[in-house]
Amino acid sequence: MSLTTAIPAADCRAAPCLPPRIEARRGTVDCTLALRHAGPRAVRLRHECVGAPGRPVVLVAGGISADRHVVASDAFPARGWWQDQAGAGCALDPARHRLLAIDWLGADGTLDAPIDPADQADVIAAVLDALGIEVLAGFVGCSYGAMVGLQFAARHPARLSRLVAVSGAHRAHPHASAWRALQRRAVALGALQCDEHAGLVLARQIAILGYRTPQEFDARFAASRVVDGRVRTGAEDYLDHCAGAWAARTPPTGFLRLSESIDLQAVAPEAIEVPVTVVAVAEDRLVPIEDAQALVERLSHARAPRRPQLRVLRSVYGHDAFLKEPAALDAVLREALA
Repeated sequence: MSLTTAIPAADCRAAPCLPPRIEARRGTVDCTLALRHAGPRAVRLRHECVGAPGRPVVLVAGGISADRHVVASDAFPARGWWQDQAGAGCALDPARHRLLAIDWLGADGTLDAPIDPADQADVIAAVLDALGIEVLAGFVGCSYGAMVGLQFAARHPARLSRLVAVSGAHRAHPHASAWRALQRRAVALGALQCDEHAGLVLARQIAILGYRTPQEFDARFAASRVVDGRVRTGAEDYLDHCAGAWAARTPPTGFLRLSESIDLQAVAPEAIEVPVTVVAVAEDRLVPIEDAQALVERLSHARAPRRPQLRVLRSVYGHDAFLKEPAALDAVLREALA
């Protein structure tokens, strides 16, 4: 087992997001998938590719709120969910790689059935088939995406050269699962009051407290104060803003099913024969560093051609470090994808 702390590299955000005329395409795939807990279902899969055909393909996957739009391009100029991590001069550079991403199965709320992370791995395989891509040069998964990446490595090993699993493990920690169960109950209570939006907002506010750390809140927010006869905490405006914007674009069923999906994660690391780099954050309260260490220890017993690597980051942003620490993560990705 290799345990190190990543040293930040030069910040790729200083460069333009993308050089001009980088090719980007979107598409859909209609197929029937045999879901592990719901049987055969007709589904529509959405994907986006950034970078010219012929370059090594790297699949990029984020948390349950991420989608197929990773980075801005000429064709799709809106800011991507990983805009600070993928672009000119970064480890994930469309001038050197073809970046592929999908919308998670069920994210649009049209599939009201249990969705296993293994199902998402099979979704990716179906998209690769449709695009004529035999092997991925890399799979970079963060949070839920890391869970799906481990499933893909176990279920489709011949189609993957290497995996980088950031803040995601082979199982859902029971404490984190309990946290998510309360979020889902908040949505249910909102529905009982005929206000699913309010339930979603509360669920997201609970989630943010798990994504971030007490240290960040202590440094960032002022003490509580009395406003109009009641006590208001320093973080409430921030939580209201972030959760309100997220809830406005999130289907309740999509959130509920993907939240459940995290808790269904179960994969045997010993069955993974693909080289894996595991990236953990010491302050992560959803994926404790002990789970990352256990994952790497069990991966060490697999028949992979290269021993698994563990890279540990320190970040006040906790589980959200993969969104907030681009320089430190870029250094890890450069090593892992070299």
